[in-house]
Amino acid sequence: MLFVGLGNPGSAYAKTRHNVGFMVIDELLRRYSHDTIKKTAFQGELFKIKDHFFLKPTTFMNLSGESIAAVKKFYKIDDVVVIHDDLDLPFGAIRFKLGGGHGGHNGLKSTDALIGKMYLRVRVGIGRPEHKGEVSSFVLGKYGADQDQALQKQISQCADAVEALWSSESWEDVASKYSIKKVPNKANVPIA
Repeated sequence: MLFVGLGNPGSAYAKTRHNVGFMVIDELLRRYSHDTIKKTAFQGELFKIKDHFFLKPTTFMNLSGESIAAVKKFYKIDDVVVIHDDLDLPFGAIRFKLGGGHGGHNGLKSTDALIGKMYLRVRVGIGRPEHKGEVSSFVLGKYGADQDQALQKQISQCADAVEALWSSESWEDVASKYSIKKVPNKANVPIA
């Protein structure tokens, strides 16, 4: 199985909303000992934990599919799970979806074009800016200090879900167990 966290490389993007997929992969790497696989053709940072691959593409978001397709083809991997930020979900929410459209997400658009649409998506809610014209600056903006605790909870829950997926639980069972659908307060921060 190949688990991909979407994001942009470089320290300037490290704590941005668009990089929440990278943050989930980093949490898993923190939890487990892993092998680092170096191959420039993959255009990404590739790791192996318990016979599964974990990828952080270094192509920038708009070309993520190139890195995913290269790893998928080289290792002949059928099952791909992509962890990504989702503007259509409130901050704190986590949802799972098999296949579907890209919803304007350039990382998913690139992935769809190169490996098809039938992969599992772990949708990590980041909320939406007040005005449509602010989407780009919003996704490339950093989380607020007041969101840190809720963000850590969200990342941890996503990492738990990934562990359940690689332990052979069906994605439907994982979705039932780990989805956070509603965020109860108006401050856009989940209540523990």
